[in-house]
Amino acid sequence: MRLRLVVVGKDRGEPLLEAADAYLDRMRHHLPVELVEVKEVPLKKNSSVEQVKAEEAQRLEKILAPDEYVVVLDERGQLLTSPEVAGRLDRWMQDGLRSVALVIGGPSGLDPSFMKRARERWALSKMTLPHRMARLVLSEQLYRGLTILRGEPYHK
Repeated sequence: MRLRLVVVGKDRGEPLLEAADAYLDRMRHHLPVELVEVKEVPLKKNSSVEQVKAEEAQRLEKILAPDEYVVVLDERGQLLTSPEVAGRLDRWMQDGLRSVALVIGGPSGLDPSFMKRARERWALSKMTLPHRMARLVLSEQLYRGLTILRGEPYHK
């Protein structure tokens, strides 16, 4: 199984993102992991939030495979414990999924039409998190889930 962390926006040089990337690197010892950054659509005076989200949804659809299992991050999604994240990873592997894309939307959020494509919706918190923080928390929790599955002492 391959994990793809798909994020709207491109940020570099931030300490939080460097930490998120470090977790992705650690995960690569267990399975293929890919970070995919989709260019954010700027909100201009003559455009609406709905137009921005629709254009970003089109960009996301272009990089996702038709059969890819999609999980979106949404503050209204399901809150999971770390062992539940591990259980999801285990189930996906047992089900023989080839690729799972975990999608973090841009500042305007995700288009409702794209949200319908998602097989699952996860929340990292009931609070809205900054994009960089969401990337870090998701990366760490995925890594933690893999260590739980392997019985490694990281999760105490």
